[in-house]
Amino acid sequence: MTASQKLSHLLQLADQGPALRAALAEEVAELLINWPSDYPASMRGICETLLAKAARDVDAATRARLRVQLYSDSELAARVLPRESISHNLVAAARNGGLPAVLADSLGVEGRMAQQILEDESGAALAVACKGAQIDRAAFSALALLTRPGRDRAGMVAVLDAYDSLPLSEATRVLRGWREPAPNAHVAA
Repeated sequence: MTASQKLSHLLQLADQGPALRAALAEEVAELLINWPSDYPASMRGICETLLAKAARDVDAATRARLRVQLYSDSELAARVLPRESISHNLVAAARNGGLPAVLADSLGVEGRMAQQILEDESGAALAVACKGAQIDRAAFSALALLTRPGRDRAGMVAVLDAYDSLPLSEATRVLRGWREPAPNAHVAA
């Protein structure tokens, strides 16, 4: 598809209204990550603007998928994704109850999977989930403390080391797998 045809297609999707915003956002994100060499650079700015607008109109689960999709280009993600405080929402939910539902929405996983992540006593699954969703270390540290308040100092250091040593690409790959679990799947961090 030529650049002008692609742009026309994307603009038609945008005109379809909110029902197709998620499809539009994910298609534009994929295009921006794998920008064809024969597409003009001037079109890239239009696509970024289109993605930024679509990203504001989609639900939290779609924004979580977009974050994972754009992980390889953090500058692009910062430009186009809404500035929302996922970290703040997660920590508040851990303090006030309701963390499994908020974690599921933030990660774009089923509630059952979020519960399994939180039930992993080692903290490795939470480390993978937070790293894969690009949740900062400070928020991860707070979540690790709040979800297992009885963890001793050595255990906490081990959990933080697991987060620090985990490659972002590996965490993102695992998180993608958790988003579409096989029947009877369980967390294996």
